[in-house]
Amino acid sequence: MTQEIKKGIRARIIVVEVFFFLVILLLGAKAVEIQIIESSDLAKKAITEYTGTVRIQGKRGEILDRNMNRLGTTIAALSVAASPRKIQNPAKDARAIASILEIDPVKLKQKLSNGKPFTPIKRKITPDEVRDLKALNIKGLIFQNDVIRFYPNRTLAGQVIGFTGSEAKGLEGLEYGYDSVLQGQQTRLTITKDATGRHLDPDKRLKEQFNGGSLVLTLDRNIQYISETALKDVVTRYKAQSGMAIVMRPKTGEILAMALYPEFNPNAFSDFARDSMRNRVVTDPFEPGSVMKVFVAASAMDKGYCTPKSIFFCENGAYKVGSKVIHDTHDRGWLTLGQIIKYSSNIGTVKITETTGKQALYDALTGFGFGKRTGLGLPGETPGTLTSPGRWSTIDTAAIAFGQGMSVSALQLAVGISAIANDGVIMRPLLVKKTLLNTGETDQAFEPQVQRRVISKQTARKVRRMMRSVVSEEGTGPNAAIQGYSVCGKTGTAQKVAKNGKGYAKNLYTAVFAGFAPEVSPELTVVVVVDEPRKNHYGGVVAAPAFKSILAESLHYLNIPPDLEPEQIVAGISDGAKS
Repeated sequence: MTQEIKKGIRARIIVVEVFFFLVILLLGAKAVEIQIIESSDLAKKAITEYTGTVRIQGKRGEILDRNMNRLGTTIAALSVAASPRKIQNPAKDARAIASILEIDPVKLKQKLSNGKPFTPIKRKITPDEVRDLKALNIKGLIFQNDVIRFYPNRTLAGQVIGFTGSEAKGLEGLEYGYDSVLQGQQTRLTITKDATGRHLDPDKRLKEQFNGGSLVLTLDRNIQYISETALKDVVTRYKAQSGMAIVMRPKTGEILAMALYPEFNPNAFSDFARDSMRNRVVTDPFEPGSVMKVFVAASAMDKGYCTPKSIFFCENGAYKVGSKVIHDTHDRGWLTLGQIIKYSSNIGTVKITETTGKQALYDALTGFGFGKRTGLGLPGETPGTLTSPGRWSTIDTAAIAFGQGMSVSALQLAVGISAIANDGVIMRPLLVKKTLLNTGETDQAFEPQVQRRVISKQTARKVRRMMRSVVSEEGTGPNAAIQGYSVCGKTGTAQKVAKNGKGYAKNLYTAVFAGFAPEVSPELTVVVVVDEPRKNHYGGVVAAPAFKSILAESLHYLNIPPDLEPEQIVAGISDGAKS
């Protein structure tokens, strides 16, 4: 090998070495740039490739009855959206989709033509709608997991429970009043994406920590059903406008049923008129009629003005007060206080208030809770109307004594009657037993709460004896008698104010029956109110049978044994009772 060839080989080796040195130098420089200079930016880019951010809405909590039966819950559903970029024929596809979902095809066509990568179409679609949409085989439709608020018992306690809107916000009833408890939390989470860029669902346990709390009510689903069935029967039979009923435990204030008719289905709230959604047991005042006489008598005895055997002349059925004449349904002369309640004498009651004075009447009614809210805590609760006695004329005082010229709610009436059943002690009404955390543990428990004593135990027991006589064959409420049980009650029939607000209508009435059983140790209070019944309007005829049905079936369901021996049983009669 010549010297020149050797020099050429060395030159080429040097060139290769220099080349590799430069390559290594460049790679080193790039490594420094990637690892040190651009490391944070590149790391962020990498993260965005395999992670994404999604909004998580915690599941709304449940509404349960006292036996943990679901009254309101949240179930899985689907929503449909589209990727307009993949929609090949927006006009044709919009017509087909709109016909299934019953939405506007013109607006849908605009959505499908907007060129966006994603646009929502409709939330919470039914399984049938999902099936029909999938059968269209339209490329670009997207089905997503969603949830829907569901009420498994349909109309049962519909107005009490209420409903939620499209954003799972409570809009009526307990759903509205306890929205802050039930509402799930909303947050944003960073989650992993798969190779195609789809978001992977976050871990179930991670999502559950954002769920809302739950309500456990004092309502009993079975007693609620019993009450609603009885109301439907009486409203239908007497072609009434509506009906209300409430069942309470007088010793604790717990509400076992709060029923209304016509019914309301919160699963399809948009199909109902606004008025039918309202819990009228709490929100709507009405003039109660003769039921108020028991409170007048109770206060008069408790203050020492009279005893059950005190006698009053009832003017043989007609008594002039101011420029008006007050009438009784029967012409009677001298009656004891007990007989005034038994026969429901308007005149006898007015004579009692003439003895006690109007301030004592006002104190009696406010003491039993009328004219102010009960403290139940539901939105829209009415205080009723009871004006100051300084504004009462002589005829106003007389009318208020037998339940006209004032108004109450069905809830107030149940609380007041329960005080007599509970030996003179008023309990705060209780509808929510406890709230639960999303873990199922108790957050808050609500115990029975004494509000005040309004009459003595001895007076309460005397009034109960009078109320039992109302349900005897000679009283105004024999249709409320239950075989084997000592039932105490009071009828009420009130004229309604005319639609034009001028005076009272001659043919519009509210029929009421309120009472409890058994007499010695009452377990259940029931109040029934029937608005504008036809054919007959007396509380003893219209409302008493519904009261009997609710009370009898509830006593049997709760296994509360009869308290009367066979020879003590008072047989009821089917008609002829009034007041």
